Amino acid sequence: MQSSPQLYIGIDVHKKSWSVNLRTDLFDHKTFSMTPDTAQLIRYVDQHFSSHQVKCCYEASCCGYMPYRELSKVGWEVLVVNSPDVPVINKHQQNKNDIVDCRHLCKQLQAGQLRGIYVPDEKQEQLRSLFRQRNNLTMALRKIKCHIKGELLYYGIGLPGQYNNNNWSKEMLGWLESQSWKHETGRCSLHSKLRHLNFAYYEWLRVSNELRAYVRKEYKNDYYLLRTVPGIGPLTAIGILAELGDLRRFKKFDKLCSYVGLVPSVYSSAEKIQTRGMTPRSKQLLRSYLIEAAWTAVRKDMVLQEYYRSHAGKPSNKIIVKVARKLNVKGARR
Repeated sequence: MQSSPQLYIGIDVHKKSWSVNLRTDLFDHKTFSMTPDTAQLIRYVDQHFSSHQVKCCYEASCCGYMPYRELSKVGWEVLVVNSPDVPVINKHQQNKNDIVDCRHLCKQLQAGQLRGIYVPDEKQEQLRSLFRQRNNLTMALRKIKCHIKGELLYYGIGLPGQYNNNNWSKEMLGWLESQSWKHETGRCSLHSKLRHLNFAYYEWLRVSNELRAYVRKEYKNDYYLLRTVPGIGPLTAIGILAELGDLRRFKKFDKLCSYVGLVPSVYSSAEKIQTRGMTPRSKQLLRSYLIEAAWTAVRKDMVLQEYYRSHAGKPSNKIIVKVARKLNVKGARR
Protein backbone atom coordinates (compact mmCIF):
# COMPACT_ATOMS: atom_id res chain seq x y z
CA MET A 1 0.00 0.00 0.00
CA GLN A 2 1.46 3.35 -1.06
CA SER A 3 1.74 5.97 1.68
CA SER A 4 0.34 9.45 1.11
CA PRO A 5 2.82 12.09 -0.10
CA GLN A 6 4.37 14.28 2.57
CA LEU A 7 5.26 17.97 2.52
CA TYR A 8 7.67 19.47 5.04
CA ILE A 9 7.87 23.21 5.63
CA GLY A 10 10.56 25.05 7.60
CA ILE A 11 9.88 28.70 8.39
CA ASP A 12 12.32 31.25 9.76
CA VAL A 13 9.87 33.69 11.35
CA HIS A 14 10.58 37.40 11.70
CA LYS A 15 8.51 40.53 12.20
CA LYS A 16 8.70 41.85 8.62
CA SER A 17 9.35 38.73 6.53
CA TRP A 18 9.43 34.94 6.62
CA SER A 19 11.94 32.69 4.90
CA VAL A 20 10.27 29.43 3.85
CA ASN A 21 11.65 26.13 2.58
CA LEU A 22 9.34 23.45 1.15
CA ARG A 23 10.49 19.87 0.77
CA THR A 24 8.48 16.78 -0.16
CA ASP A 25 9.31 13.24 0.88
CA LEU A 26 11.02 12.86 -2.55
CA PHE A 27 12.80 16.13 -3.31
CA ASP A 28 13.59 19.69 -2.29
CA HIS A 29 10.95 21.95 -3.85
CA LYS A 30 11.59 25.65 -3.24
CA THR A 31 12.97 28.29 -0.88
CA PHE A 32 11.54 31.81 -0.88
CA SER A 33 10.83 34.89 1.22
CA MET A 34 7.32 36.15 1.87
CA THR A 35 5.39 38.63 3.93
CA PRO A 36 4.38 37.32 7.38
CA ASP A 37 0.98 36.09 6.19
CA THR A 38 -0.23 32.57 6.96
CA ALA A 39 -3.10 32.87 4.46
CA GLN A 40 -0.62 33.45 1.63
CA LEU A 41 1.37 30.33 2.56
CA ILE A 42 -1.78 28.24 2.87
CA ARG A 43 -2.96 29.32 -0.60
CA TYR A 44 0.40 28.40 -2.11
CA VAL A 45 0.40 24.94 -0.54
CA ASP A 46 -3.24 24.29 -1.56
CA GLN A 47 -2.40 25.26 -5.12
CA HIS A 48 0.71 23.10 -5.51
CA PHE A 49 0.41 20.33 -2.89
CA SER A 50 -3.30 19.77 -2.31
CA SER A 51 -2.89 16.00 -1.94
CA HIS A 52 0.03 16.14 0.53
CA GLN A 53 0.01 15.74 4.27
CA VAL A 54 1.71 18.86 5.62
CA LYS A 55 4.17 19.09 8.51
CA CYS A 56 5.49 22.52 9.43
CA CYS A 57 7.85 24.00 12.01
CA TYR A 58 9.28 27.31 13.15
CA GLU A 59 11.38 28.53 16.06
CA ALA A 60 9.71 30.24 19.01
CA SER A 61 10.13 33.99 18.59
CA CYS A 62 8.60 37.41 19.22
CA CYS A 63 5.71 36.44 16.92
CA GLY A 64 4.40 34.04 19.53
CA TYR A 65 1.98 31.25 18.67
CA MET A 66 -0.12 33.03 16.04
CA PRO A 67 1.42 31.07 13.11
CA TYR A 68 0.92 27.81 15.02
CA ARG A 69 -2.77 28.48 15.62
CA GLU A 70 -3.53 29.74 12.10
CA LEU A 71 -1.73 26.87 10.36
CA SER A 72 -3.17 24.23 12.70
CA LYS A 73 -6.70 25.34 11.79
CA VAL A 74 -6.27 23.98 8.24
CA GLY A 75 -5.13 20.57 9.47
CA TRP A 76 -1.36 21.00 9.28
CA GLU A 77 0.86 19.35 11.88
CA VAL A 78 2.80 22.28 13.34
CA LEU A 79 5.76 22.27 15.71
CA VAL A 80 7.06 25.29 17.60
CA VAL A 81 10.64 24.48 18.54
CA ASN A 82 13.06 25.95 21.06
CA SER A 83 15.92 27.48 19.08
CA PRO A 84 18.78 26.03 21.24
CA ASP A 85 17.29 22.54 20.80
CA VAL A 86 17.70 22.53 17.01
CA PRO A 87 20.71 20.32 16.12
CA VAL A 88 23.39 22.32 14.28
CA ILE A 89 26.85 21.64 12.91
CA ASN A 90 29.81 24.03 12.99
CA LYS A 91 29.44 24.88 9.31
CA HIS A 92 25.91 26.09 9.93
CA GLN A 93 27.06 28.23 12.84
CA GLN A 94 29.75 29.86 10.70
CA ASN A 95 27.44 30.52 7.73
CA LYS A 96 24.13 31.62 9.17
CA ASN A 97 21.33 33.50 7.42
CA ASP A 98 17.56 33.22 7.10
CA ILE A 99 17.65 31.01 4.01
CA VAL A 100 20.11 28.60 5.61
CA ASP A 101 18.04 28.53 8.80
CA CYS A 102 14.73 27.67 7.16
CA ARG A 103 16.34 24.96 4.99
CA HIS A 104 18.02 23.47 8.04
CA LEU A 105 14.75 23.47 9.99
CA CYS A 106 13.00 21.72 7.12
CA LYS A 107 15.68 19.02 6.85
CA GLN A 108 15.60 18.38 10.61
CA LEU A 109 11.80 18.19 10.52
CA GLN A 110 11.88 15.61 7.75
CA ALA A 111 14.51 13.59 9.64
CA GLY A 112 12.32 13.58 12.77
CA GLN A 113 14.98 15.35 14.85
CA LEU A 114 12.77 18.16 16.18
CA ARG A 115 10.64 18.17 19.30
CA GLY A 116 7.99 20.83 19.77
CA ILE A 117 7.50 22.86 22.92
CA TYR A 118 4.24 23.02 24.84
CA VAL A 119 1.84 25.55 23.34
CA PRO A 120 -0.66 26.96 25.87
CA ASP A 121 -4.19 27.82 24.88
CA GLU A 122 -5.02 31.50 24.47
CA LYS A 123 -6.75 31.68 27.84
CA GLN A 124 -3.66 30.54 29.73
CA GLU A 125 -1.33 32.54 27.50
CA GLN A 126 -3.09 35.82 28.24
CA LEU A 127 -3.31 35.03 31.96
CA ARG A 128 0.46 34.51 31.82
CA SER A 129 0.89 37.91 30.18
CA LEU A 130 -1.01 39.61 33.01
CA PHE A 131 0.96 37.67 35.65
CA ARG A 132 4.24 38.73 34.05
CA GLN A 133 3.03 42.33 33.79
CA ARG A 134 2.53 42.33 37.56
CA ASN A 135 6.12 41.16 37.95
CA ASN A 136 7.27 43.94 35.58
CA LEU A 137 5.50 46.47 37.77
CA THR A 138 7.07 44.97 40.90
CA MET A 139 10.52 45.39 39.34
CA ALA A 140 9.63 48.95 38.32
CA LEU A 141 8.64 49.81 41.90
CA ARG A 142 11.93 48.47 43.23
CA LYS A 143 13.87 50.44 40.63
CA ILE A 144 12.11 53.72 41.45
CA LYS A 145 12.70 53.22 45.17
CA CYS A 146 16.39 52.60 44.51
CA HIS A 147 16.55 55.83 42.50
CA ILE A 148 14.96 57.79 45.33
CA LYS A 149 17.28 56.33 47.95
CA GLY A 150 20.24 56.92 45.65
CA GLU A 151 19.31 60.58 45.23
CA LEU A 152 18.97 61.05 48.98
CA LEU A 153 22.37 59.42 49.53
CA TYR A 154 23.95 61.55 46.81
CA TYR A 155 22.81 64.78 48.48
CA GLY A 156 23.65 63.58 51.98
CA ILE A 157 20.06 63.30 53.21
CA GLY A 158 19.81 60.46 55.73
CA LEU A 159 16.65 58.43 56.19
CA PRO A 160 15.34 58.31 59.77
CA GLY A 161 15.74 54.87 61.32
CA GLN A 162 12.01 54.11 61.37
CA TYR A 163 11.84 54.61 57.59
CA ASN A 164 14.98 52.71 56.62
CA ASN A 165 13.25 49.49 55.55
CA ASN A 166 11.47 47.96 52.55
CA ASN A 167 7.98 49.02 53.63
CA TRP A 168 7.30 52.57 52.51
CA SER A 169 4.49 53.94 54.65
CA LYS A 170 2.39 57.04 54.05
CA GLU A 171 4.34 58.74 56.82
CA MET A 172 7.61 58.07 55.02
CA LEU A 173 6.25 59.40 51.72
CA GLY A 174 5.04 62.50 53.56
CA TRP A 175 8.49 62.95 55.05
CA LEU A 176 10.05 62.72 51.58
CA GLU A 177 7.65 65.31 50.17
CA SER A 178 8.35 67.70 53.04
CA GLN A 179 12.11 67.82 52.44
CA SER A 180 13.42 71.32 51.77
CA TRP A 181 15.87 71.96 48.95
CA LYS A 182 18.22 74.85 48.36
CA HIS A 183 17.20 74.97 44.70
CA GLU A 184 13.82 74.32 43.09
CA THR A 185 15.27 71.82 40.62
CA GLY A 186 16.25 69.41 43.43
CA ARG A 187 12.68 69.42 44.75
CA CYS A 188 11.28 68.89 41.22
CA SER A 189 13.60 65.93 40.65
CA LEU A 190 12.53 64.15 43.86
CA HIS A 191 8.83 64.91 43.40
CA SER A 192 8.94 63.58 39.83
CA LYS A 193 10.23 60.28 41.18
CA LEU A 194 7.55 60.26 43.86
CA ARG A 195 4.81 60.81 41.27
CA HIS A 196 6.29 57.98 39.21
CA LEU A 197 6.30 55.78 42.30
CA ASN A 198 2.68 56.64 43.07
CA PHE A 199 1.53 55.80 39.54
CA ALA A 200 3.45 52.49 39.46
CA TYR A 201 2.10 51.51 42.89
CA TYR A 202 -1.56 52.03 42.00
CA GLU A 203 -1.09 50.27 38.66
CA TRP A 204 0.58 47.36 40.49
CA LEU A 205 -2.32 47.28 42.99
CA ARG A 206 -4.91 47.28 40.20
CA VAL A 207 -3.23 44.48 38.25
CA SER A 208 -2.85 42.39 41.43
CA ASN A 209 -6.56 42.74 42.19
CA GLU A 210 -7.52 41.91 38.60
CA LEU A 211 -5.38 38.78 38.70
CA ARG A 212 -6.92 37.52 41.93
CA ALA A 213 -10.48 38.23 40.81
CA TYR A 214 -10.00 36.55 37.42
CA VAL A 215 -8.36 33.39 38.77
CA ARG A 216 -10.92 32.97 41.56
CA LYS A 217 -13.64 33.10 38.89
CA GLU A 218 -12.09 31.14 35.99
CA TYR A 219 -9.82 28.66 37.83
CA LYS A 220 -11.69 28.43 41.12
CA ASN A 221 -11.23 24.71 41.90
CA ASP A 222 -7.56 24.46 40.93
CA TYR A 223 -6.75 27.77 42.62
CA TYR A 224 -8.17 26.76 45.99
CA LEU A 225 -6.62 23.26 45.74
CA LEU A 226 -3.20 24.84 45.26
CA ARG A 227 -3.83 27.14 48.22
CA THR A 228 -4.11 24.08 50.48
CA VAL A 229 -0.40 23.29 49.87
CA PRO A 230 1.78 24.69 52.70
CA GLY A 231 3.56 27.87 51.64
CA ILE A 232 1.52 28.37 48.45
CA GLY A 233 -0.03 31.81 48.72
CA PRO A 234 -2.39 33.57 46.29
CA LEU A 235 0.31 34.87 43.93
CA THR A 236 2.26 31.62 43.83
CA ALA A 237 -0.95 29.72 43.02
CA ILE A 238 -1.70 32.23 40.26
CA GLY A 239 1.85 31.86 38.95
CA ILE A 240 1.53 28.07 38.78
CA LEU A 241 -1.73 28.31 36.86
CA ALA A 242 -0.38 31.02 34.53
CA GLU A 243 3.01 29.46 33.77
CA LEU A 244 2.13 25.74 33.88
CA GLY A 245 -1.59 25.53 33.20
CA ASP A 246 -3.12 22.19 34.17
CA LEU A 247 -0.58 20.24 36.24
CA ARG A 248 -2.35 17.02 35.27
CA ARG A 249 -0.65 17.11 31.87
CA PHE A 250 2.62 16.08 33.56
CA LYS A 251 2.55 12.28 33.72
CA LYS A 252 5.64 12.09 35.92
CA PHE A 253 6.81 14.27 38.78
CA ASP A 254 10.35 14.43 37.33
CA LYS A 255 9.01 15.99 34.13
CA LEU A 256 7.26 18.70 36.14
CA CYS A 257 10.43 19.52 38.08
CA SER A 258 12.48 19.54 34.88
CA TYR A 259 9.99 21.90 33.21
CA VAL A 260 10.08 24.33 36.14
CA GLY A 261 13.88 24.03 36.46
CA LEU A 262 14.14 22.42 39.91
CA VAL A 263 16.79 19.97 38.70
CA PRO A 264 20.59 20.17 38.62
CA SER A 265 22.70 20.85 35.57
CA VAL A 266 24.95 17.79 35.20
CA TYR A 267 28.13 17.38 33.18
CA SER A 268 29.37 13.81 32.87
CA SER A 269 32.42 12.59 30.99
CA ALA A 270 33.81 9.08 31.52
CA GLU A 271 34.09 8.65 35.30
CA LYS A 272 33.92 12.36 36.02
CA ILE A 273 30.54 13.73 37.07
CA GLN A 274 29.97 17.38 37.91
CA THR A 275 26.84 19.17 39.04
CA ARG A 276 26.68 22.85 38.21
CA GLY A 277 23.83 24.11 40.34
CA MET A 278 20.27 24.42 39.08
CA THR A 279 19.72 24.13 35.37
CA PRO A 280 19.45 27.41 33.40
CA ARG A 281 16.61 25.81 31.43
CA SER A 282 13.73 26.90 33.61
CA LYS A 283 10.59 28.87 34.15
CA GLN A 284 12.73 31.38 35.99
CA LEU A 285 9.96 33.57 37.40
CA LEU A 286 7.90 30.63 38.66
CA ARG A 287 10.98 28.93 40.08
CA SER A 288 11.76 32.00 42.19
CA TYR A 289 8.17 32.06 43.49
CA LEU A 290 8.33 28.38 44.43
CA ILE A 291 11.61 28.78 46.29
CA GLU A 292 10.16 31.74 48.23
CA ALA A 293 7.10 29.58 48.98
CA ALA A 294 9.40 26.81 50.22
CA TRP A 295 10.99 29.14 52.79
CA THR A 296 7.51 30.08 54.01
CA ALA A 297 6.38 26.46 54.15
CA VAL A 298 9.39 25.34 56.19
CA ARG A 299 8.49 27.85 58.88
CA LYS A 300 4.90 26.59 59.12
CA ASP A 301 4.80 22.89 58.21
CA MET A 302 6.22 20.38 60.70
CA VAL A 303 6.67 17.64 58.07
CA LEU A 304 8.72 19.92 55.86
CA GLN A 305 10.74 21.03 58.87
CA GLU A 306 11.68 17.40 59.54
CA TYR A 307 12.56 16.96 55.88
CA TYR A 308 14.76 20.07 56.07
CA ARG A 309 16.50 18.75 59.20
CA SER A 310 17.14 15.38 57.52
CA HIS A 311 19.50 17.19 55.14
CA ALA A 312 21.36 19.09 57.86
CA GLY A 313 24.94 19.86 56.92
CA LYS A 314 24.20 20.64 53.29
CA PRO A 315 24.12 24.26 52.05
CA SER A 316 20.76 25.84 52.86
CA ASN A 317 20.24 27.03 49.28
CA LYS A 318 20.41 23.42 48.09
CA ILE A 319 18.12 22.10 50.81
CA ILE A 320 15.44 24.68 50.03
CA VAL A 321 15.38 23.55 46.38
CA LYS A 322 14.59 20.04 47.64
CA VAL A 323 11.76 21.52 49.72
CA ALA A 324 10.46 23.34 46.63
CA ARG A 325 10.39 20.01 44.80
CA LYS A 326 8.28 18.65 47.66
CA LEU A 327 5.83 21.51 47.16
CA ASN A 328 5.65 20.57 43.49
CA VAL A 329 4.80 17.00 44.47
CA LYS A 330 1.95 18.12 46.69
CA GLY A 331 0.64 20.54 44.08
CA ALA A 332 0.74 17.90 41.33
CA ARG A 333 -1.05 15.31 43.48
CA ARG A 334 -3.90 17.70 44.12
